[in-house]
Amino acid sequence: MKLIHFLACFSLLFIQTALGELVCEQLPVGICSFSIASSGKRCLLETYASGDGTMKLQCKTSEVVVGTNMREHVETDECIAACGVDRKSVGISSDSLLDHRFTAKLCLPQCYQNCPNIVDLYYNLASEEGVVLADLCKAVRSSAGRATSRFLSSGAAFGPASAAAAPTSEAAFGPIISSVDCAPPPM
Repeated sequence: MKLIHFLACFSLLFIQTALGELVCEQLPVGICSFSIASSGKRCLLETYASGDGTMKLQCKTSEVVVGTNMREHVETDECIAACGVDRKSVGISSDSLLDHRFTAKLCLPQCYQNCPNIVDLYYNLASEEGVVLADLCKAVRSSAGRATSRFLSSGAAFGPASAAAAPTSEAAFGPIISSVDCAPPPM
C-alpha cells in the first residue's frame, strides 16, 4: 500500500513538474481528498455512474478556495492518520464534526498543531455552521465529548457576541506550526 502511495505521489510530482501545476481532475482517487490545486481550490471526491451502471469515484475541483500559502498541496499519510480523516471521503461536509471520536482526534495536538490544511478545512466548515473550532475543541476536551452535539446544536454557544469574544484558534492552542512535514506553514 505504501508503495502504491509512493508511486502515486511520484507520478503526481512528475506530472506537476512537467505541466507546472496541480489539477484536481488529474489526481489519482487515492490522494484526491484533502489536496489543494494550483488554483488554490480544494480537491474532492465525487461519485458518478459508469457506463456499466456501477458507481465510481473521480477527483474534481471544488469551489472552496484556501489561502495562497497552501496551494499545490497533497496531504500526507501522517496527517490523514493523526486527524482521523479518510482519503475516500466523498464531498466536503461538516457532518463529521458531530462525531465525538472524529472531533476528539481533530483536536489532538498531533493534528491540530501539525496539520494546518485539515484544520483549516474543518475550521471553515465549523465557522459556516456558526461554531468556533477552538471552542468546540475546548468543549470536547473538558466534557469528554458528551457536550459535542449539544454545543453544535445550541445557539447559545455561538453567535455574534460570543464569536467576537471567542479566542482564535491560535489564542486557544498556540500557533499552528507544522513541526512534522504534514503541510506548509499556516496562513
